[in-house]
Amino acid sequence: MQCPKCGADVRGGAESCPTCGESIAKPPESNAGGSGSAAKPQPRVVYAGFWIRALALGFDFLILCLVLAPIFEPIFRENHIGGSPRDVLQFYASGTRQATALVLLLHLILWLYFASFESSPWQATPGKKLFKIAVTDLNGQRITFARASGRYFASYLSQIFLIGYLMVAFTRRKQGLHDMLAGCLAFRRMPN
Repeated sequence: MQCPKCGADVRGGAESCPTCGESIAKPPESNAGGSGSAAKPQPRVVYAGFWIRALALGFDFLILCLVLAPIFEPIFRENHIGGSPRDVLQFYASGTRQATALVLLLHLILWLYFASFESSPWQATPGKKLFKIAVTDLNGQRITFARASGRYFASYLSQIFLIGYLMVAFTRRKQGLHDMLAGCLAFRRMPN
């Protein structure tokens, strides 16, 4: 049997798809006295829009801040950096080896966080999972780490004036520039 949503093979008597989590409807029993074949139920696909994705991203950054604050705080204290965003940005822009190393470390952590979670069986970061969003390829399949990495690095282009992110609100399949470049979709897991 195949999943009606993503087309993955579902073996045995599984009640949901192991790839996308879609409920699997059992084939209708033949009706000897009936009028023929029953209509196959269509899965409900809802693409994740701008605001729900923004909330999920905000939640992910909250998690990252809570995890990274204890790591970065001693470094900031040692360098007499205040807690304001302006002070932090001035430190990063200072061009010192320590500032450059911290920026590179931060980008490494962000890349591994997003690419690892989105290519995992969850198909979502914790923020996306909370809001029932999954990231797939254009066929509804789980993405590879390489594709998730491409999507993450393409998000830097989406950040330019936020145009790439705003595209989510106006495209048919709710794709941002980074989704289009990586060949990905973000959809909500909705009950039938």
